[in-house]
Amino acid sequence: MALKIRLQRLGRRHRPLYRLVVAEASARRDGCFVENLGSYNPSPRGQERRLAVRLGRIDHWLGVGAQPTDTARSLIREARRVDGPVPPSGT
Repeated sequence: MALKIRLQRLGRRHRPLYRLVVAEASARRDGCFVENLGSYNPSPRGQERRLAVRLGRIDHWLGVGAQPTDTARSLIREARRVDGPVPPSGT
């Protein structure tokens, strides 16, 4: 089972929203997924956040072998630049 970290499109016509999800590589773009890792809003209005991700869970999935798509990789890189590195958990 090959896992991918990729974007899932939501929203309406001309106003997209995306979820950053872990899904099987063979699953459809908007089909079922394993876990929701965050959201990406390419055109936020007002106080809306552009990018909100859970870096700890992303690190977990990368550690077990999930491969991010090119777009997901650039969004993760952007989130790390803004939020800083995630300290390792003590569990």
